Amino acid sequence: MKVGAEHFAELAVALHDEQTVEETLDEVLRFALDGVGCSMAGVVFVHGRGRIETAAATEPAVRELETVQLDAGAGPDLEVLGADDSLLVHDTRTDERWPAWAEVADRLGVRSLLAVRLHTRDTTVGTLNLYAGEPGAFDEDDVAVAHIFARHAAVALASARNLRNLWEAVDARKAVGQAQGILMERYRLTPDQAMAVLLRYSQDGNLKLRAVAEQLIETTQLPATDDDAS
Repeated sequence: MKVGAEHFAELAVALHDEQTVEETLDEVLRFALDGVGCSMAGVVFVHGRGRIETAAATEPAVRELETVQLDAGAGPDLEVLGADDSLLVHDTRTDERWPAWAEVADRLGVRSLLAVRLHTRDTTVGTLNLYAGEPGAFDEDDVAVAHIFARHAAVALASARNLRNLWEAVDARKAVGQAQGILMERYRLTPDQAMAVLLRYSQDGNLKLRAVAEQLIETTQLPATDDDAS
């Protein structure tokens, strides 16, 4: 897909209009999927030398691929964080740089990767990672487009709040995801149903969503509401 100036203008406006890290991440992934020929995408935040964490992903497989890299201590995201601004894997079946990661990628149906570093002049925020199910999916035009996406994303994320608040937002996202998992397992709910339960308790109790999630994780109980008392 060829991306024109209007698409980039829309991207810039959308990212810089977003009020939260979560909303900004969602916009980054949406525009990445629309602007580059990929089937999955994810954003990784870097907390320090070699320590990375998946901040957002369009599919569970993306998170699995990040976990493999952390466990092995090697992979394309770690590589692009420490060296180049971008990195291409043309075919996971023939690429020999990270065998453990490539094996899992092939099993998950990922044949190509384009990873781009998210950075501003002062700091590296993380990476934008684009995945495709066919080999040789990304060309130099895709790399150029991804770099533009990454630059907008890095500036938007870094300027939205300081890094401390950024990590707090990621922790909140993790807590909500963990609480969703508890409700899904306990009551056999779908992800959307579990999120609806958390949102209802948040609204009814006038509590932040993160506070509801953390109470469920710590006590295995949802907070009491006025409806519960009646």
